[in-house]
Amino acid sequence: MSLEIIGISVLWLFLFGYVIIGSIDYGAGFFNAYSLLTGKQHIVSKIIQRYLSPVWEVTNVFFVFFFVGMVGFFPETAFYFGTILLIPGSIALILLAIRGSYYAFEAYGTKGHRGYAFMYGASGILIPASLSIVLTIATGGFVTIQNGEPTLDYLSLFLSPLTWAIVILSIIAVLYISAVFLTWYSHKTGDEGATALMRKYSLIWAVPLIIAASGIIIELQHHNEVHFNQLMGLWWLFAVSFLMWIGTVYFIWKKRKYGVALSLLIGQFAFAFFGYGISHYPYLLYPHLTIFDGFTNEAMAIALIVAFILGMLLLIPSLYLLLRLFLFDGQYIKGKRE
Repeated sequence: MSLEIIGISVLWLFLFGYVIIGSIDYGAGFFNAYSLLTGKQHIVSKIIQRYLSPVWEVTNVFFVFFFVGMVGFFPETAFYFGTILLIPGSIALILLAIRGSYYAFEAYGTKGHRGYAFMYGASGILIPASLSIVLTIATGGFVTIQNGEPTLDYLSLFLSPLTWAIVILSIIAVLYISAVFLTWYSHKTGDEGATALMRKYSLIWAVPLIIAASGIIIELQHHNEVHFNQLMGLWWLFAVSFLMWIGTVYFIWKKRKYGVALSLLIGQFAFAFFGYGISHYPYLLYPHLTIFDGFTNEAMAIALIVAFILGMLLLIPSLYLLLRLFLFDGQYIKGKRE
């Protein structure tokens, strides 16, 4: 296995971690705001805040690792994506700053401030929508090289059905992942009211998730036939993902084994996420940039791989302690300890 493949695999693994943990965080913020809007905050707000309090600060660790590693392993990405993502990337950074600020105001300032909660919830939907545009751009067809500089065709990008299919899927995925997790977490706390409500949200977003994913495949066929054919060559990965989706929905529908349902959900997204990544091989930006173009030197690549492995060895125990001391602590999940 080449260093290029090892490098992109490590980065994709960190990105997957961010997708799962970030989705739970973003969706929880949205559900908290929605509960305030619908007058159901007495049912779920305490559960959501109990999860968000110890977790929100570490959500972006995976995100930082990914982008630092991307530039480290593939310096050419800074030239291509640094130019074309100036506006979309700036929007995402502003939204991340707003999200962090409003959470701090909500958590440490006036308790229950609706404005802070709504801004926090809205940013949780807008951030994945803005970040998902990168996946659309990477499929090709929107970037041209003019006078040696990459130029993004914004009009074509925002008029493309593929763009909106990916944006819609990113939003639905955030809500679905978060709802399933909070269903399990509410059940762990023994709060049946919150469990019933989050279970309802999980089932509501389950079918739209599959429809949105199917929409991307259909649009990809018309947009990039090469990528589509490679995707179809990995059909078995997506078939396994679909079977896991059925298992998740089954257990939630039957109101049993929510922990198994959550595990199946993570597996579902793992197979789909890595299947999509493999189908994009070897391109980072179709057809201009591959993982072999402008790859860093061997010494730097080995150093980065070692650093990322050590970072993972440090991050995983830290997350375990966080979960052990807070989310899975018997006193904390019952609301008896802050």
